[in-house]
Amino acid sequence: MAVTKAAGRKTKSSLDDFHLRSVTALQDANVPFLIGGAYVVEVYAGVSRRTKDFDLYVRPNHVEAALKALACAGYATDLTFPHWLAKAKRGRDYVDLIFRAGNGLCEVDDSWFQRAHDDELLGLHVKLCAPEEMIWMKAYIMERERFDGADIAHILVSCAEKLDWQHLVDRFGPDWRVLLSHLILFGYIYPTEQARIPTAIMNHLIGRLRNDAAPADEHKRLCRGTLLSRKQYLVDVQRWGFHDARLEKRVQMGSQDIAHWTKAIPKEEQARQARDS
Repeated sequence: MAVTKAAGRKTKSSLDDFHLRSVTALQDANVPFLIGGAYVVEVYAGVSRRTKDFDLYVRPNHVEAALKALACAGYATDLTFPHWLAKAKRGRDYVDLIFRAGNGLCEVDDSWFQRAHDDELLGLHVKLCAPEEMIWMKAYIMERERFDGADIAHILVSCAEKLDWQHLVDRFGPDWRVLLSHLILFGYIYPTEQARIPTAIMNHLIGRLRNDAAPADEHKRLCRGTLLSRKQYLVDVQRWGFHDARLEKRVQMGSQDIAHWTKAIPKEEQARQARDS
C-alpha cells in the first residue's frame, strides 16, 4: 500500500508546472490575484505542507474573469460555493479561488492588495497575502477535522515583530475575542516567546474582555460558533433555539448559502476519507 501511495504522489516538477501554468493563465488575462494558503505559511514560517490545492485570493468581482482565464487554459472550473469559493481543476490538482472565508467574513478587498508582499514564483513576479490577512482568515477555522491554530502560531513565532498589530486588531473588529484566544494559545505553546506579543496589544484585548458586557438584546440568544465550524454548532441553531450568527448583516451569507454549505459536509467528509485511505 505504501508503494502505491508513493507512486501516486505528484513530483515537485509536476507541481511546479501546475503552479506556473495557473499563475501564467491569470497574469496573461490581467486578473489580479494573491497567493495564500500553505504556500505563504511556508514562505513566512518555514513550515512545509504537501497539498494538492493551490490557494489564490481574488476580489469577488474578479472571480468570473479568473474562472474564464483558467477555463481557456484547459482547466475544469466551478463556482463551488458562491459565497466564498470557486475551483479550477487540471488532472488531480486544484486551484482554489478564494474571495472570502467559508463563514462569509474576511472578504478580499483592495487592502489585501495594497498590503501584499512581493515575491517570485518560478521566475514570475507574484504577490503574497500579507501575514496579518492570513492570520485573520485562518483564525476562524476550528473544525473538528481541521484547526489552523498551528499555522497562526508558526506565523506569529516567525513574524511577530514585523506585524502591523493595530491593523490586525482592526481586522477582527467585533471578533476580537477570536484573536485574543489565539494569542493566549501562543503564550501556552511558546512560554519563552510570550514577550514577542506586544504588551499594549494584550493589555488592550484583556481590558476589553474585563469590560465586555452581554449584548443588549438578551432575548435573542446568539451562537457565533457557526462562524468557527460549519458542523459542530448546527445543533445550537437547529434544535436549541440559538440565532445563527451567519445571518447577521455583516456576514456575506444568506439562508441558501448556509444550506448549500451544510449540505456539502457529508460529501466532503467522504472525499477526505477516500484520500486518507
